[in-house]
Amino acid sequence: MVFLIILIASFLLQLVLPWWIIVIISFATCGILGKTGKVSLWHPFFAIFALWTGMALFQSIPNDNLLVSRVAQLFGLQAWWWILIVTALIGGFVAAVSGFCGYHFRKAVLALKSNTKV
Repeated sequence: MVFLIILIASFLLQLVLPWWIIVIISFATCGILGKTGKVSLWHPFFAIFALWTGMALFQSIPNDNLLVSRVAQLFGLQAWWWILIVTALIGGFVAAVSGFCGYHFRKAVLALKSNTKV
């Protein structure tokens, strides 16, 4: 559930908003729906990794990987797919950290709520 929500919301919102909207989506989704820390870490990671890999391939393959090949040469890499992997890993890492923080934020708020005396 968390995986699909992050994947779909990120896809739709990244069409009109900057790339870092994945931080807000992952934080909110895992803060509301994250059941465990493991789910809140790995589901956002794999959702964004898959989304960014798919979108990069969708945009790169029709032009015969011309731009990504030149960027790979700029970084001194031998193959264009290294840039694809690095980009997807960075996006996945950002989403994973954000989702994990959202889960622990919810836990902290709930713990604070239960410790206050009314």
